[in-house]
Amino acid sequence: MIHVVDYGLGNIQAFLNLYKSMGLKAARASTPEQLEGASKIVLPGVGSFDHAISKLNMSGMRPVLESLVLNDGVPILGVCVGMQILAASSEEGCMPGLNFVPGRVISFASKVTSLGLPRPHMGWNQVVPEISSPLFDGISVAPRFYFLHSYFFECSDEMNSIGTTEYGIGFTSAISSRNIYGVQFHPEKSHHAGVRLLENFAKL
Repeated sequence: MIHVVDYGLGNIQAFLNLYKSMGLKAARASTPEQLEGASKIVLPGVGSFDHAISKLNMSGMRPVLESLVLNDGVPILGVCVGMQILAASSEEGCMPGLNFVPGRVISFASKVTSLGLPRPHMGWNQVVPEISSPLFDGISVAPRFYFLHSYFFECSDEMNSIGTTEYGIGFTSAISSRNIYGVQFHPEKSHHAGVRLLENFAKL
């Protein structure tokens, strides 16, 4: 069963509703006991990096999450800030991340504002798959997804970057490392392409 991690951040119900509409079983996990036994994990998130890590720590689910993902190989999909906290660190805060995928989260601030582009990067934009991944199976070339963010994931290893997007500069908008996946955009708000991506993750 797919478990959507509810640590107080993100629209959990949107993911549950979408999976229900697909006829796939999904459940909310807000305690370590509820998370145990997950076969797939969705980790949503909104807001700041440090706040998200603090909320995850306070939920008590982090040790179980780490064990399932790192020891048992359970697939995980981080979404928006849920993707960012998969990194080792962020310019947005001082707390260490989960470090599931080597890299750091950096700000658009010095890059896009000099080009006259507003922050946050908000609205629909294209994602160009860089490396073949089952996450994008059956999705059109350069699909459009919904974004809302001011920071982005910078991979230590370019092979972990499976999708890129242009916003003044090119940045990584989708990552993968073994059983670990992350997307900077919101698939739950991205209509057909987002639904297909969530379905692809469920079928990994």
